[in-house]
Amino acid sequence: MSAQFKNLELWRRTLVASVRGDAPDLSARQMALLLSVYIGEGPHTVRGLAQALKISKPAVSRALDRLGELGYIRRQRDDLDRRNVLVQKTGSGSSFLVNYADLISSALSQVDSLPEREINLTVETAVSPSAVPSAWVSAVA
Repeated sequence: MSAQFKNLELWRRTLVASVRGDAPDLSARQMALLLSVYIGEGPHTVRGLAQALKISKPAVSRALDRLGELGYIRRQRDDLDRRNVLVQKTGSGSSFLVNYADLISSALSQVDSLPEREINLTVETAVSPSAVPSAWVSAVA
């Protein structure tokens, strides 16, 4: 089984389970920021997150606005340098990520139990052959 196909099927199943659930849908940028805050070593600032993800500070701010609305992060002025705003974890954000990790684990057990042929067929029928990147074609061949 191609590792790429298996990984894509895992990602697909996780995303499908996520959108079927009650939790809000997060964009890839929002999820990357959330994971960076929760898994990466802090303290976290808008500037630091922008540098780490190689995206603009306004893009980070917009994503953090949404994550803050959801209660997944909290912003607080840095007492040592009032120009900085620290991005902090919350209980709601931790719960969201624990639940998301459970979705990944469930999807992984489903994908691991699939016959190799079924995973390849799932991916092959999901896209037209002309849309498949040449790197994928060579990986399958």
